Amino acid sequence: MPVIAGALPARSYLFVPGDRPERVAKARAAGADAVIVDLEDAVAPDAKAAAREAVGKVLDPGAPVLIRINGPKTPWFRDDLALCVRPGVAGVVLPKTESVDDVRTVAEAAGGEIPILPLIETARGIRDAEPIARAGCVERLLFGALDLQLDLGISGEGEELHYFRSVLVLASRLAGIAPPVDGVTTALDDPAVLRADALRARRFGFGGKLCIHPKQVAIVNECFAPSVEEVAWARRVLQAVRSAPHAVVAVDGKMVDRPVIARAEAILRAVGDAEV
Repeated sequence: MPVIAGALPARSYLFVPGDRPERVAKARAAGADAVIVDLEDAVAPDAKAAAREAVGKVLDPGAPVLIRINGPKTPWFRDDLALCVRPGVAGVVLPKTESVDDVRTVAEAAGGEIPILPLIETARGIRDAEPIARAGCVERLLFGALDLQLDLGISGEGEELHYFRSVLVLASRLAGIAPPVDGVTTALDDPAVLRADALRARRFGFGGKLCIHPKQVAIVNECFAPSVEEVAWARRVLQAVRSAPHAVVAVDGKMVDRPVIARAEAILRAVGDAEV
């Protein structure tokens, strides 16, 4: 499914272990729209200070990264946030966000200006997803599917998580922020599984996906970008409407109404098409 490049919001977020900062450059080279340097799960407790220091040495204001910090209840929180306010950091990924207070704690400690991307990965986080999404500085919600499964005792990762995905999409829309980002696919050597997961997330209304390996990035970017076929369809729709502005219009045998026109316009905006 070939895609047309254009002005798209971030589709792929690639994790890099905080204790392997030399991989940041490789992550950028893989084509990820955003790189998340992970100081939380990816770093052992006795290595966190050294990892934080090493990350600080590779920060580049010309190519900023996101940083997944350790949570507010951990002893590393304040030092992690001190790193996050330095040039070269595009935002904070807040793990296990469960309340507006969690977001406010980060915002206040960081001076209230840095973008925050809450990871929703517990039952309490799902319950309060909408107020979290409405909190100041929140840029986008991220879905921590694996931790949510653990928290709720869910053994499946398909239809068992449909409700929770929909909650995040709805909360994001009501809050007026960008569509949420789906959780990771742990299958590293099965592109068919990754593609199916990404396309499912897009159908549910997600706008991107978390990645754990550089080879996942290209597929994720492709799945969350309008395809050549979608762009061609959108152009046909708008052309048909312009050709008969006051008549009932059909394209490919289907009636074109206002929601269909809006979808076509959104597709063309996503690729920077001048026809919109």
